[in-house]
Amino acid sequence: MAHDSAVSLRIRKAFADRRRDPETKREAVLQTAAQLFLEKSYGRTSMNDVAERLKITKPALYHYFRNKEEILLECYRVGTGMIEEILNGIAAHCGTGVEKVEAFIHSYANVMTLNFGRCVMRFDEGDLSGEAFAEVRAYKRKIDRRLRGFIQEGIADGSITPCDPKLAAFSIAGALNWICIWYEPNGALSAEEIATQFARTLTQGLATRRRRNGSRSNAKESSDD
Repeated sequence: MAHDSAVSLRIRKAFADRRRDPETKREAVLQTAAQLFLEKSYGRTSMNDVAERLKITKPALYHYFRNKEEILLECYRVGTGMIEEILNGIAAHCGTGVEKVEAFIHSYANVMTLNFGRCVMRFDEGDLSGEAFAEVRAYKRKIDRRLRGFIQEGIADGSITPCDPKLAAFSIAGALNWICIWYEPNGALSAEEIATQFARTLTQGLATRRRRNGSRSNAKESSDD
């Protein structure tokens, strides 16, 4: 709650100070729009709503974005950029395929608890123009290919039980994307707790028996200590 208040204060200050750089103000527009998309839905949010929340005029808002679709696409780019940066780190530093999948799930689950992640997964793709829809689908396919690649690596190195990588990736993505529907920032579980439990639960079904047994042994040793 304290974090949300700090973010709101920073957003209000972005336009209160005329000397603020355009990039800071642009980010404030994105943060505000993402929050409104969550509160009212993308379809019911207007540019006027965003301007009113920021306490600026509509012409001032149009200086940063031409329409709300452009705002939504930028939210997608920000969210995808976060995920892509995480994926590159996973590919470079994680070991086996199943470890990469587990790290992917943990990181993606965390992004799904952020406003950018939640708002872009909750809107109706039918609200988008053909060009915007194509861009969004391209982002989704790119992430799906990376996840399938990690699963295929796991099958090849023996850390994942042989399976259909496409079906496994769809199952994982479906579970992760659903977080944005039920997650509550002030709920019983923190974002980190949700990410950790999802990573553990979703990888157990993929991991080979040897790794699952190893995890249980480690957990038993820890409890004995």
